[in-house]
Amino acid sequence: MTSAENTTAAPVPRTPEDVPGWFFKTDQEVFGWLLTRQAERGISGDLLELGTYLGRSAITLGGHLQEGETFTVCDLFDSDAPDEQNSAEMAMSYRKTLTRQAFEANYLAFHDTLPTVIQAPTSVLAEGRIPDASCRFIHIDASHLYEHVAGDVQVARAALAKDGVVVFDDYRAEHTPGVSAAVWEAVFAFGLRPLLLTPEKFYGTWGDPQDIERDLLERDWRGEGFRMDEDVIAGTRILRLAYDWPQAPPAPARPAPPRRSAPRRLALDVLPPFATRAARRALRAARERKAGPR
Repeated sequence: MTSAENTTAAPVPRTPEDVPGWFFKTDQEVFGWLLTRQAERGISGDLLELGTYLGRSAITLGGHLQEGETFTVCDLFDSDAPDEQNSAEMAMSYRKTLTRQAFEANYLAFHDTLPTVIQAPTSVLAEGRIPDASCRFIHIDASHLYEHVAGDVQVARAALAKDGVVVFDDYRAEHTPGVSAAVWEAVFAFGLRPLLLTPEKFYGTWGDPQDIERDLLERDWRGEGFRMDEDVIAGTRILRLAYDWPQAPPAPARPAPPRRSAPRRLALDVLPPFATRAARRALRAARERKAGPR
């Protein structure tokens, strides 16, 4: 019996939230809003995801695919990494759970057909496999290593259509400084213009951000439970969005213990433990006699 035959099949997900991953409420809303906005304005173009894990965000992207468009996913899945650092990263975070078979099963639980799947390092896309200016939306969540993300930046820069949107995951986490370095390098050295920051993702464009920013501000995010704030970096306005998770209700107050008289409290405090236990038993018996038969 092979190891594959000996593996218990994972349950079929009923909602995208059943798929393991780190694609949370704020970004689910922003992805849906941006992709719907593009469709409503007649913007067409392919979709591209670099690094998909088990498909949680890919499921959302696939739901917004329009007629004539192509959705491409590039991930190593269970293939060998191209270098030692990337291999160590895979072994630490993904190797035990990430397989192409698991991704495809999750995706097909929500869509009839699979996207175009490229099982390889994202660096292969630098060889012209994605036509220039063909994509309206690109999501990058592959390696956390600077050298790899810097390469993904250049892939996205070539593939993104005018006013298309590129999204980078883990741009601010303490364990992913390589992503931060590559993303902000893209801003200051390669003309990437920030659109929106969420706790997990950076949204940007190489086009004009003003129309998208205006539409973002017109939506009543605060009325839907989000926080919308603004910052200015090097003279450029940057919007920040986060979901205000409801606070857990306070724990019910415990009933106060019955008050003891001062002499009784003093006696129980100063007696040795064995005497305290005997005193408690005597007091309990006295209460039961007072209460009478039940």
